[in-house]
Amino acid sequence: MQMPQCFLRLVLCVTCGALPGVALAQTAAPAPTPPAAAAAPPPPTPIPFDDALLKAANDLFSKANLNGAPDKVTVVIDPLIDGVTGAQSKATHLEEKRIADLVKSSYPRFQVARFSAETLAKGPVVLIGTFTAVNNAGVAGGAKDAYRICLALADMKTKTIISKGVARALPEGIDPTPAAFFNDSPVFARDSSTDSYVKTCQGTKVGDNVDQAYADRIVVASLVNDGIEAYDAGRYRDALDAYQSALKTPGGEQLRVLNGIYLANTRLRRTRAAMDAFGKVVDYGLASDKLAVKFLFKPGSTLFVNDRSLRAPYDSWLQKIAERTAAKQGCLEVVGHTSATGLPAVNDRLSALRADYIKDRLEDDQTTLHGRLIATGRGSREMIVGTGRDDASDALDRRVEFKVSPCGGAPGGRST
Repeated sequence: MQMPQCFLRLVLCVTCGALPGVALAQTAAPAPTPPAAAAAPPPPTPIPFDDALLKAANDLFSKANLNGAPDKVTVVIDPLIDGVTGAQSKATHLEEKRIADLVKSSYPRFQVARFSAETLAKGPVVLIGTFTAVNNAGVAGGAKDAYRICLALADMKTKTIISKGVARALPEGIDPTPAAFFNDSPVFARDSSTDSYVKTCQGTKVGDNVDQAYADRIVVASLVNDGIEAYDAGRYRDALDAYQSALKTPGGEQLRVLNGIYLANTRLRRTRAAMDAFGKVVDYGLASDKLAVKFLFKPGSTLFVNDRSLRAPYDSWLQKIAERTAAKQGCLEVVGHTSATGLPAVNDRLSALRADYIKDRLEDDQTTLHGRLIATGRGSREMIVGTGRDDASDALDRRVEFKVSPCGGAPGGRST
């Protein structure tokens, strides 16, 4: 199963000169030659990960606009994320540790504090960052041959960006395996809270305002972080408490929170509560018109993997998706995706067959869905991660999506 990816569209404009004037007694002077268009700057040169991170972090702290700031500046780290999936990973955790160590050793004016509601109430400086696999030359659909590091410091008293640091890293030695919470989360969908984080980091320059949605939800983000840390450490009761507190806070109805409540209840063997939570995850995805679920299939097959620990919840997920779709009397397009491994034609066919299989399972669970589902296969044309590692780090590229579609199409239709 596979996922969508972001593309950079480059538009080249060529300016033509004016037409020459009409000659009378003598030939008119030639129109001045327009200046040649400036050549596009060459792409950044990726450097080893440690060097790239050090460059971005040193630029961030050495160039921070601290006019009027006290002698000691409190900085908290809102955990760094993948700029496409929103996931924390082994790579982003390593970045955070090395940044904190750098601050301690080289920038004593900054004091790193815990990312918590209590610290945020004092209006600290918040460090955010994204770590994103990219094609270094900016070629749409090109191989992901580098990682873009983006770091930003946001002064939460003034709600402005006071520094930025960017660099490109070579992929060698980087481990993008998602942290436990993100690896275990069954569902992915666009989350406005994650989008506002990415926008604040990647879509700003020094002096710009922090994205308002990010500022409004930063306290919720600290509670979500408490839950993720507890879950990753195996403290599932504490994780559940944190997620439930986040849900009750304004702005707390986020996919990360709903996924967390499902996962914590599952680990606590609270089956009914877990499936109620999964139903809310499904509702969230359907309301946003896209629900991506990580079903893992055998290579080259339409059958689920043999690993019982992985496939154990699949039947319950399918039943809940069918139940919630039927309850809303909705129609769905079931879309299969694959990684880029293998021939494109084979991937197209395989993704369509897997979507057909899921469609049939949903219709078996809820007969009222007959004629309201269509199955399509996209092969590897809409990868989200696109690194081609075929492991946990790019599992979203091997996914099945459920998209709300208009009812009234051909019953039981299928396209590939």
